[in-house]
Amino acid sequence: MTIARGAVLAALVVGAVVLGYLLLLRPANPAGYVLLFQNAGQLVEDTDVQVGGRRVGRVVDIVLTDDNQARVDIEVEDEFAPLPRGTKATIRAASLSGVANRYIALDLGPNNAPKLDEGSVLDAAQTTSPVDLDQLFNTLDPETRRSLQQVIQGSATWYEGKGRQANDAAKYFSPALSSTTRIVRELTRDQQTFESFVVNTSKVMTALSERRGDLSALVGNANATARAIGSENASLARALGLLPGTLRRANTTFVNLRGTLSDLDVLVAESKPATRRLAPLLRELRPLVRDARPTIADLRALVRRPGADNDLVELLGKAPRLASVARPAFRNSAAAFDRSLPVLDFARPYAPDLGGWLRDFGQTASNYDANGHYARIEPIFPTFAFTDDAEGGKLTAQPPGERDDGLQTGYTRRCPGAASQAAADGSAPFADDGLDCDPTKVLPAP
Repeated sequence: MTIARGAVLAALVVGAVVLGYLLLLRPANPAGYVLLFQNAGQLVEDTDVQVGGRRVGRVVDIVLTDDNQARVDIEVEDEFAPLPRGTKATIRAASLSGVANRYIALDLGPNNAPKLDEGSVLDAAQTTSPVDLDQLFNTLDPETRRSLQQVIQGSATWYEGKGRQANDAAKYFSPALSSTTRIVRELTRDQQTFESFVVNTSKVMTALSERRGDLSALVGNANATARAIGSENASLARALGLLPGTLRRANTTFVNLRGTLSDLDVLVAESKPATRRLAPLLRELRPLVRDARPTIADLRALVRRPGADNDLVELLGKAPRLASVARPAFRNSAAAFDRSLPVLDFARPYAPDLGGWLRDFGQTASNYDANGHYARIEPIFPTFAFTDDAEGGKLTAQPPGERDDGLQTGYTRRCPGAASQAAADGSAPFADDGLDCDPTKVLPAP
C-alpha cells in the first residue's frame, strides 16, 4: 500500500466516524410546545405528531385544565423546530378501526413567519378537536334517537336477503358520481349563465311561495288523480298490455305524419299573417267566455252528475243496447220505404186532385139548416159527346143507352188534372212518362 492510498483510507474512516457521531451519538434536542384542545379525542402518550404524513414528534403528556380543556404537551424534532407562527394542530384518526388510533397533524405556518418560542401555547383558536359519532348522537333527543334506530333497523330489513342486488347496484355508484361531476363541471363552466339560472330559480321559488295555496290545491288534485288512476290499475294494466300492438300498428301512421308535418309548415307560414289579428279577437272573446261559464257548468252537470240514469254518460252507456234493439226496426222501416216509393211516385201527381176534392167536399157539406148540415149530390151523366174536327169541334147527342159510360171502369185510369177541362198549355191532364193512366179520358165538354 502506498502512502497516498493510506491517507485516503484514513480520511474516509475519519469522515465515517464524524458522520456517525452527528447522526447517532449526538443527543437529540427536541422543542416542546403546549396544545389546548376542547377534548383530547382519545389521544394517548407517545402518540405521533406528524407533518404531511411524516412523524416529527410525539405526545409527551395529557392533562385536564381547570376550564375543562385538554392540555397536550408535545415534542417536535429539532429539524422542524422552532415552529413558525400560524401553525395549526388537528387531531385526526389514522383508520376507522381501533381505539387509540389518533394522531396530531401539524399544518405549518409560512416559512417567512416569525418563529414560536419553545414552550409556546397554541390555544383553541389554532387547534381542532375531532367530533366523534357518540357526540353527534348525544345532541339528539330520545325521540330522534329512537327514530334513527328504526331507520337503521328498517334498512337492515330492506337489505336482508338482497346483498347481491345491493352489490350490483353499488357498481353504478362510481359512474353515477363521474357523470354527476361532468354535469356539475358543465354547469359551472359558464359562471354567468349559472348565476342567472340560480337567480331565475330563486324568482320562480318566490312566485311559487306566493301561490302556495294554489300549489297545495294542485298537489291535492294530483293526489286525487293518482288515487283514481290507482283504483283503475286493472284497466291501466290492460291498456298497457295493448299499447305495444297499438304502437306497432301506428308506426306507419307516424312515418306518414312526418311528410304531413312538412306540408303543414307551408300552412303555418301562410297562417302567420292571419294569426297576428287573432290576439285582438281573443281579447274580445274574453267576455263571451266569462259569460259562458254558467252554461259550461250546467253542461258539465248534464254530462256527469251523481246518481243513476241522470246524465249523458249513462245514456251513451245504454246506447249500444238501444242500437241492438232499433237496428231490426230501422232495417224493416227502410224496406217498407223502398216498397212504398212506387206507390208514392204514382200518387204524387194526383195531389192537386185530392186537394181539390177535399176543398170542394168541404164547400158542399158546409150548408146547414135547422136539421143540421146537408149536401146536395147530383149524378151527371154525359148527355152529349164532344168531338174535335176541322170546324173546331161539336157536341153530339148521346143515345140514352150510352149516357152511362161515365160510370164504366174505363174512366178510373184518368190522368192527373183530367177532372177539369184540358189546359191550353198542355199542363193538364198531366201524363208523365211511366205514369199508368190514359190521357184520352177527359171531360166530354170543352
